[in-house]
Amino acid sequence: MFNKKLHELLQEEFGKRGIEQIEIPFYVKENLSKELRIYQEKALKYYYANSDSIKQRHLMFNMATGSGKTLIMAALILDCYNKGYRNFIFFVNSTSILEKTKANFANKYS
Repeated sequence: MFNKKLHELLQEEFGKRGIEQIEIPFYVKENLSKELRIYQEKALKYYYANSDSIKQRHLMFNMATGSGKTLIMAALILDCYNKGYRNFIFFVNSTSILEKTKANFANKYS
C-alpha cells in the first residue's frame, strides 16, 4: 500500500464506485458550447459519484492551464441550476475568464 502513488490509491477508491457507468445528464451536455473531453467527463463523473453522499459547500478541481476548467465550471453551474440554485458568484482575476465562462454555455437561455 505504501508503495503506491496517491493517484493510484484514488483510482482504486473511486473505481470501486463504478464511475464509468455514471452518465453525465443530458441538460449539461446539451447546454455547453463545446463537447467535453474524456478527462473532463471523468472529472464530472467523480463529482456525480460523490455529490449525493456529502453536502458540498466548496468544490475544487486541480487542473492544468488550458485543460478546460471554465467548461467544467459551466457544467457544474448547469447542474446546480437544475437542482434549484439560482445565484452564483465566483471570483476571477480578469474579465476575459468571466467572458469565457459565459461563452461556454450554448445559448443565452441556459
